[in-house]
Amino acid sequence: MLARRLTRYFLVAAYFAAGVLHLAKPAPFLTITPAWVPDAPLVIALTGLAELAGAIGLAQPVSPRLRVAAGWGLAAYALCVWPANVHHMMMDLARPDRGLGWAYHGPRMIAQPVLIWAALWCSGALDRFKRAR
Repeated sequence: MLARRLTRYFLVAAYFAAGVLHLAKPAPFLTITPAWVPDAPLVIALTGLAELAGAIGLAQPVSPRLRVAAGWGLAAYALCVWPANVHHMMMDLARPDRGLGWAYHGPRMIAQPVLIWAALWCSGALDRFKRAR
């Protein structure tokens, strides 16, 4: 299915780019990481590695099981980083100038569950549940 393949390639590119950015330029990510996160620089580096691993797993054409595992991993990752996105939104909107504003943060909050679903759908992780019904 073309839509599934295009979604998969989009997620591969997006997560690969994000992973590279987390490793090459961690400073912007450090500024939005909640204070309760221990050893934030290490966590930022590990999230970059997780994004790269997920992108590589999702991209590979040989093993459907690896793609499904990558889909579950990227879905879990997107869920786990959601608190940092909420923290960034709250911090940013509390600024006198409202920071990036709702035009940025609103779609970003809506996109998070879409990214979770997209990773599961395009990897084939949801197919198992469809067959079971």
